[in-house]
Amino acid sequence: MKHSILTAVDSKRRDFLRHSAWGLSGLGLAGALAHGDALAQVAGFPNRPVQLVVPFPPGGVVDQTGRAIAQSLFKTWKQAVVINTKPGAGGAIGMSTVANAPADGYTLLAAHPFIHTLPEAERQFGRSVPFDRSHFAPLSLIVADPLVLVVKADAPWKTYEEFVADAKKRPDMIAYSSSGAYSAVHLPIEMLAHAAGIKLRHIPYAGGGPALTAVLGNVVATTAGAPAVLAPQIKAGELRALVTTGTRRHPLLPDTPTAMELGYKDVEFYLWVGLFASVKTEEAMLAQLRRDVAKAAADPEFVAYMAKLGAPLDVRDGTAFQSFLDKDAQRISAAIRRIGRVE
Repeated sequence: MKHSILTAVDSKRRDFLRHSAWGLSGLGLAGALAHGDALAQVAGFPNRPVQLVVPFPPGGVVDQTGRAIAQSLFKTWKQAVVINTKPGAGGAIGMSTVANAPADGYTLLAAHPFIHTLPEAERQFGRSVPFDRSHFAPLSLIVADPLVLVVKADAPWKTYEEFVADAKKRPDMIAYSSSGAYSAVHLPIEMLAHAAGIKLRHIPYAGGGPALTAVLGNVVATTAGAPAVLAPQIKAGELRALVTTGTRRHPLLPDTPTAMELGYKDVEFYLWVGLFASVKTEEAMLAQLRRDVAKAAADPEFVAYMAKLGAPLDVRDGTAFQSFLDKDAQRISAAIRRIGRVE
């Protein structure tokens, strides 16, 4: 009887192992097929036009950089990279389009610091966040341009130190213009003010152009912007540059100190542009995209064009770009929390 029981148990064990082996081999086969499909998809990529979503109006730094890299990628891929401009809701419409698109590498995103700013600003009002950075896989940083604080050339402040000293004597009396609440002009100026222990009066406008016009028209005292945009008026003697927000002096403004040079170690802000894909994209596809973007960004024609625009290239791949984004998000989130709700 004991022998019969053991024989039955052994028989069941053999059946279990046999079925398990088939099951495991089936799983292995399914995994291998899936991996093979992913590799085949990468090997044939792209076999149709790729869409690059720009979530801001035409003519800005994201649009200009996006169109330039699209042309360079065409040389690599031999497929068109179509710019799909989807402005609205501070970039949320375009960013949501990419977050919800098929994760096949054919819909990419060109974005700037608002990928951090918009979700953090929404949280200040207790509103639901339509997306955040976790929805996107970083491909490559392309441009990282600091901002420059400017005043009119006939303003009484010759240096940023003089500006700070005056602002300390007159809290909330010196006004500055920005391109809107939590914008890439509002945030760096508030970072500078916080670091210096001064209080400035914020006057938001509907864009960087009107904000600059307000300075030139003596409506406000100061604003900030990209060096490439403001350098011509600085060199023409219409504006005076006081300070920049990068870690080193800008090549267009070699005589203008950085905030860090002046002792404000926590002031670092860039109007950067980078490329992203959906976070659901297969890792093999992400790796291929990163290699191709790096190749496109190194193309001499692209490099020369960006130099002509005055946009400093700072190409970093996925891992290095991720580290950059983490630090950038921390600085921006801290600034927005200090500012609080802007009605």
